[in-house]
Amino acid sequence: MKKMILFIILPLILFVPLAIWFISSFQFNNTPAQAEHNGIKYPARITGESYEVYRDDQWEPMTIKGVNMGMAKPGTFPGQAGITREEYDRWFEMIGEMNANTIRVYTLHPPAFYDALAEYNAAAEKPLYVIHGVWADEEPLVETLDAFNTESTESFQREIRQIADVIHGNAEIEPEPGHASGTYESDVSPYVIGWMIGIEWYPLMVDNMKQVYPDLPQFSGEHIVTENAEPMEIWLAEQFEFLADYEINEYQSMRPLSFTNWVTTDNIDQPAEPSAEEDMATVDPNLINVTGDIAEAGMFASYHVYPYYPDFLNLEERYTEYIDHRGERNNYAGYLNDLKESHTLPILISEFGIPASRGMTHKNPFGWNQGFIEEKEQGEILTRLYEDMMELDMLGGLVFTWQDEWFKRTWNTMDYDNPDRRPFWSNAQTNEQQFGLLSFDRHLGKVNGKRDEEAVLLGDYNGAVEELSVLHDERYLYVQLSLPDLSEDFWQEQSLDLYFSIRSDQGIETEEGQADFRARINGQEGKFEVAGDYDSFYFDYAERLNMIPANEPLDEFHPIRLALNREFIRPDTNEVMAFESYETGILKFGIGDPNDEAYNSLADYYYTDEGVFEIRIPWMLLNARDPSQREFIGDMRKDGISASMTVESIRLSAAVIRNDGQAVIEQTPFNSYSWEQWDLPQYKERLKRSYDILKDFFNTID
Repeated sequence: MKKMILFIILPLILFVPLAIWFISSFQFNNTPAQAEHNGIKYPARITGESYEVYRDDQWEPMTIKGVNMGMAKPGTFPGQAGITREEYDRWFEMIGEMNANTIRVYTLHPPAFYDALAEYNAAAEKPLYVIHGVWADEEPLVETLDAFNTESTESFQREIRQIADVIHGNAEIEPEPGHASGTYESDVSPYVIGWMIGIEWYPLMVDNMKQVYPDLPQFSGEHIVTENAEPMEIWLAEQFEFLADYEINEYQSMRPLSFTNWVTTDNIDQPAEPSAEEDMATVDPNLINVTGDIAEAGMFASYHVYPYYPDFLNLEERYTEYIDHRGERNNYAGYLNDLKESHTLPILISEFGIPASRGMTHKNPFGWNQGFIEEKEQGEILTRLYEDMMELDMLGGLVFTWQDEWFKRTWNTMDYDNPDRRPFWSNAQTNEQQFGLLSFDRHLGKVNGKRDEEAVLLGDYNGAVEELSVLHDERYLYVQLSLPDLSEDFWQEQSLDLYFSIRSDQGIETEEGQADFRARINGQEGKFEVAGDYDSFYFDYAERLNMIPANEPLDEFHPIRLALNREFIRPDTNEVMAFESYETGILKFGIGDPNDEAYNSLADYYYTDEGVFEIRIPWMLLNARDPSQREFIGDMRKDGISASMTVESIRLSAAVIRNDGQAVIEQTPFNSYSWEQWDLPQYKERLKRSYDILKDFFNTID
């Protein structure tokens, strides 16, 4: 009997570890084969107008469809490398489920990125590929206006070596401020299908190098050569040579090469462009060529292209009157067509994006604006832009960006917030923060016609206004009112005012005290206004910069506006284009609950006939510089546009007024609302509705 038991147990003892080893090897060491040339492995190549990946022992064409991924999340700046392994794991699953095939990263991520990628791809039916960037420190480039300066070149080449080591799972990087670090052991090189080095190049630097080095000899290396290249292109050629030489010699590995470029330094003359910097310099990838072994992998051009900026895209008739494949006018397709015709290399649009933000920065003639775009509309425009790329046989496109980035700034709001505290709250007015397909906003106030149980009751009045309650999160101040009736009959004769007081003993007089802001609602029309002497837009552009007439009374409410463009002269026609702004205080009626089928991400307020009224006010509309520390704009006429003050609370009041003559029927007393300061924000991941639109669309792209 004992012999029989041993006979059964011994094979099990031997078999079980072997089975575990076999399964784990199959699941987590499922490294794909790569092509080889002269003993050098490579996972991808450029062939004609096609990007190809080596799969199942053969080359397959692949249209690039994917996203850019930055280094930040709420509460962190990019240099803090704060994204966790769990977040990378979750995000890769989401990106894969979106039918994307490529992620572009700009710089070194923490080890968790590469570990998560390796594990995801080992188990995934369809892998996620990476186009990896090598970041260049912009500060010394701007200071010296010369990429050849020793500090920049040595720093950049050190970064090249490190990232090459990292993707091969062979790096130990010591902690350094503003830089990811740690032990990198996951070899993801079979999934890194391209290099994209550098940043959006500063045109003044590119132009200066042309003046400083007029007789610089062309570059001729073992892997890279130039022809008729200018100094910036020669510098890039040297960096490509360094990269190719290092990776081939150290790892017997290579992959297609590209560098980051943008419309500002394209190779097309734009006579309608009003800004000299936007059309003064060229970095032309056509003048850099691969040779020798790495020619088997190839090279491609890469551009960041958006439909609303630079200005020539909205002015130049050869773009605004261009007829696309749909038979419609399309400035984006017109520009892409010019870009295609000016290049011998195939082109990848490595950034294109539309922010689903409340605030707007630039307008497009066809409504593809930089901001004030609803989430569903974001997805629809993105698919349209991608279709334009495909119609012109480009390599594909990478959406900017995967996740919202709270640390970002934009030119028409950056003077009104605290730059050191941007990651700690969500600014609905700054479009640059909301290009993502993944939102982090909690939406504590639902704005859906139902009472928010978490709201704090400030006043119980039993009058024309029965109750006033308040709630806040990182993005909004929410106010909820209860009234006896808000049916159509109410709005025919009456309107609703909400008053907000930030400053002490200042503002516009009301029956119950002074107010800095007023929300005036009549049915499905509403606007948010600011006291004239607290209007940052008016102070900035009328009093400080003298760009608009200074003729608006300071003791009245002003519309809340954002600048879109300063006055400029179109150089090819000498046409004067007037200063442009828009009223961002116009309030939109709709449901603000992401879980509701009728959700509108631009909705500001909602009410029911039964008397429930809800409104959400973006913090910046209340002149908040940093709501996490209760910091608001201070006395601008004393301390300038950077004026700041910290408050203990906000005071609120509500009033019902008559439409004829606007006499006050009843106004509640001002009540104070305060909140605890926070240093780390709370956030909640949510896929925007644009995600599902892209998911369905990408499923149609092979």
